[in-house]
Amino acid sequence: MSARPGVLALIGNTPLVALRSFDTGPCELFVKWKTRIPAVPSKIAIGLSMIEAAEESGAIKPGATLVEATAGNTGLGLALVGRAQGLSLLLVIPDKMSLEKVVHLRALGVEVRMTRSDVGKGHPEYYQDMAQRIAGEVGGYYVNQFGNPANPRAHETTTGPEIWRQMDNRMDAMVCGVGSGGTITGLGRFFARHAPNVEMVLADPAGSVLAEHVRSGKMLEAGSWLVEGIGEDFLPPICDLSPVHHAYTVSDEDSLLTARALLRQEGILGRLILGNLGGCGVTLLPRAEDRQARGHIDLRQRQQVPVQDVQRLLDAGPRLSARPAHRRSARRDRPPPGSGRGGGCLAGRHASDRTRAA
Repeated sequence: MSARPGVLALIGNTPLVALRSFDTGPCELFVKWKTRIPAVPSKIAIGLSMIEAAEESGAIKPGATLVEATAGNTGLGLALVGRAQGLSLLLVIPDKMSLEKVVHLRALGVEVRMTRSDVGKGHPEYYQDMAQRIAGEVGGYYVNQFGNPANPRAHETTTGPEIWRQMDNRMDAMVCGVGSGGTITGLGRFFARHAPNVEMVLADPAGSVLAEHVRSGKMLEAGSWLVEGIGEDFLPPICDLSPVHHAYTVSDEDSLLTARALLRQEGILGRLILGNLGGCGVTLLPRAEDRQARGHIDLRQRQQVPVQDVQRLLDAGPRLSARPAHRRSARRDRPPPGSGRGGGCLAGRHASDRTRAA
């Protein structure tokens, strides 16, 4: 019997699902389905990790108020864990995020304050600055997923080992998106120690500053993007990109089209971050010349060997934005410069390993 109460017992051991309808050449593609049921968010593991760390350090006591800046998914994780631990939660969310997430959070009893998504770090209405200020005003604890070491530690100690075990310790590449940087940092540390041959790859939405930072070391001015949960206009304090071998930029259009294809061809409704990672080149892109022109990674062309890929599906259920399901989504105007937050990952191994594992 699990020692964790209620919904917390569902953390971890999420399934790996094979995708068979996508044209991946000599590659195999799997989805790491991070939520078993619609009500349980992908970020519940880091929510538990950060709350337990705060409790152990004495930073919070029973009945305390947590304050966090979030695109919604980390907030959902904090809400479920905090509810089980008797904590209150106040979240600051940029106004570009989906209504479904906000409705879900408020149904859980979370106080949600919306703020502008067209301002950058240092502006009083920037969601992280606003959350930190509110925490001081209400006497709450600012969780700060962007600077909290318990965030990447959760991925290093749980997500990484789980994926590695489910892949039978045979994998060639892991592609991640970056929001707070917890996923890519934790997984990068795990694979650097246990499987240094696994290449870490960053998939970044067009408009984010991170891919160019990895490629050239430059921090350019941020643009805007529709994809929620990943992409940044700054380098988060906990984000360690040193293990990243390659970084690629993916357009909103490719993200939307890939997410929609996943729904139509596999029956899986995932949020746009999944389309962003898939749009990195190992799933569905139009023509080889388009991929090269747009700068997308193509593991099949680059490695010249069969690769088995695992993609992590972060969320499912009614809190998702409806964008992937609508044809017009790919043609919608982009929002003002803002930020999508969160993280995601994709992994791979040689397809020939199937024979050895049989």
